[in-house]
Amino acid sequence: MPTEDLQALLEIAKRAAIKAGKVVLDIYNSGDFTSYQKDDDSPVTTADYKANEIIMDILLKETPHIPIMSEETESGPLSERKHWQRYWLLDPIDGTQEFIARSGDFAVNIALIENNVPVLGIIYWPAGDTLYYAQKDYGAFKESPAESKQINVRAFDDAEKDVIMIAISRRQAREKVMNCMSAERTYQSVPLGSCSLKACFIAEGKADVFLRFGVTGEWDTGASQCIVTEAGGSILAHDFSPLSYNKREELTNPDFIVMGDQHVDWTSIVKYRTGNS
Repeated sequence: MPTEDLQALLEIAKRAAIKAGKVVLDIYNSGDFTSYQKDDDSPVTTADYKANEIIMDILLKETPHIPIMSEETESGPLSERKHWQRYWLLDPIDGTQEFIARSGDFAVNIALIENNVPVLGIIYWPAGDTLYYAQKDYGAFKESPAESKQINVRAFDDAEKDVIMIAISRRQAREKVMNCMSAERTYQSVPLGSCSLKACFIAEGKADVFLRFGVTGEWDTGASQCIVTEAGGSILAHDFSPLSYNKREELTNPDFIVMGDQHVDWTSIVKYRTGNS
């Protein structure tokens, strides 16, 4: 795909994420939404569906030749999807529980996947009016009313001794996370809500690592993976194997780890415990 094409698609996705995010924020502030439980017991709201509708409408109009995979729509069987050389991957609201709980820690996620690899990542945080985005091989960036800059993971002064900042969900037991961390290091907790915002905090150096337990979908990591990778970090499965996109019938992820500074030997620090999810 030509670089110019990717840059144009990035701008389209940024506009879609911001437009959906601002509508979602209006719904959030008004409190005028209804919550439901999906078959997997995860929550969804009318705001999720509205965000999905806005993003889908823009992408279908601006890029009708690119298929779309979204958490809130049926994706079809692998026999149909496996031929997609590139496609949009959407999580209209990442952090629906945080939206319902009114913490403000929710975000709109859009990724472009090419040959099973995230090449564009766009994450908009409505409550903070902050946009994180990245293009493969071109770096990761943050735009907010206060600043506009390229972002990078935090570089450790001493990879073997520095205090490690762990992003931990507000609704996650700290003991569960610490059970997977080496007792030989010192840690500081950074409480935050949605999965993608924790990844963005790592990308901009406000945290160093995040462990995700439990069921997630590929739409939960696509945009984050592009942003974190371009910022100098990585996202890998709990056994440090790569995550995959559109290669399996099921679109669920394994438990995964988001890591910052790659000079740190994370395999000696993070010790995933079987049955800890």
